[in-house]
Amino acid sequence: MRHFDWRSLVVSSMLVASLAAHAETRPQYGGTLRIVMRASPASLDPEDAAQPDSFGRRSLTALIFDTLVTTDENARPQPSLAASWQTSPGGRRWQFRIRRGVSFHDGTALNGEMVAASLRVANPSWTVSVDGDSVVIERAGSDAELLAELALPRNAIAKRNADNTLSGTGPFKVADWQPGKKLALAADENCWHGRPFLDAIEIEMGKSFRDQMTALELGKADLAEVAPEQTHHMSQEGRRVASSVPVELLALVFTRDAASPGEKLLREALAHSVERSSIRSVLLQGAGQPAGGILPNWMSGYGFVFPTDADLPQARQARERVRVVPTWTLGYDAVDAMVRLVAERIALNARDAGLSLQPSAAANADLRFVRIPLASPDPWIALAGVAALAGAPGIEKTGTVDDLYASEVALLSTRRVIPLFHLPVSYAASATLNHWSVRPDGSWTVADAWLGTNRDR
Repeated sequence: MRHFDWRSLVVSSMLVASLAAHAETRPQYGGTLRIVMRASPASLDPEDAAQPDSFGRRSLTALIFDTLVTTDENARPQPSLAASWQTSPGGRRWQFRIRRGVSFHDGTALNGEMVAASLRVANPSWTVSVDGDSVVIERAGSDAELLAELALPRNAIAKRNADNTLSGTGPFKVADWQPGKKLALAADENCWHGRPFLDAIEIEMGKSFRDQMTALELGKADLAEVAPEQTHHMSQEGRRVASSVPVELLALVFTRDAASPGEKLLREALAHSVERSSIRSVLLQGAGQPAGGILPNWMSGYGFVFPTDADLPQARQARERVRVVPTWTLGYDAVDAMVRLVAERIALNARDAGLSLQPSAAANADLRFVRIPLASPDPWIALAGVAALAGAPGIEKTGTVDDLYASEVALLSTRRVIPLFHLPVSYAASATLNHWSVRPDGSWTVADAWLGTNRDR
């Protein structure tokens, strides 16, 4: 199997529509940007593993904190808090020279000890030390994905203060924080990136797609998330919409391993029964791509080899080999209307195959219909993230595309995860928001954004 350069397709696959509409020709300082989002994190700590990953949380982290390494539009590593780096032959020892002249929001100068302390919290199994003005990371084996891993939001560098607050080095600092509800940010006048154009950002959390669109239409928000099934419609209406490549996996995830060969056959029957094409056409309004594999094709290069068409005869054949067919409960997020409709359609598909699925909003379901933000444009990191979420065996990152394919096939063979769709993440903006964009990981960035003067407040 030939090697596939996933990095070269990140930007070429991105759809950015109407971002220049009504744009001013010259950036302006000042103003407060208003954002609404679905995620409602209870903590801003990038290393708090108890907080679920989301595109909204990634976006917030990048406003307040920086990582050692960042990535450009092609997902290539770029210096950030690390001015440069070098690695030993074999990739087991990495040395990162810390950028000088950087301070946290509380005025404390950044140094190697603080960077090392933050990385140790996020990665207890890593060996992290300080060597002069550098931080050294040593791994047991070769780790070609280390730079991509360091660019993840969970590896952002945070200073933990005595009063349990956090300080970052990003373009904005926390002015007011109501966990899970509201966040107010103020521009850091002394940010090493340079002072942002915006004076402040106000973010409301826990808002449904419908509530976000209402806020945008009424002029109460400048940036909002768009439901996948509404993206095409909004673009046709001439709204300013930007979408990422497919970076969200919609999948069925079982809460435990199959207890017997018979149960594994029933899970196989379920996978064959789902009519992905009709669900995409009707319920998703053409958004995204049907998925037979975990990684989207743009990321792996071989995603097309996994079949996505329903095969009802094969589903029934697998079902008939099992004498007793239990009724499974299919859990879904009750506040996500699209997820509920798709879960109900999947239950009907399963019934046609002789299976019994009962959709439920209860938390203790046998399997769940979930949205999974793929952790990184790096395929190894993305695959490992899905495996961890599903409670499947860990993924050993060995580097070649053949090994990647073998690892994905092994994960699919456990039948812990049944992939359904790969979706892009879309956002809509007001006419006065300029110079914002969508990153390769599906998050938005407004660090360099600015507001026009004609906004109706």
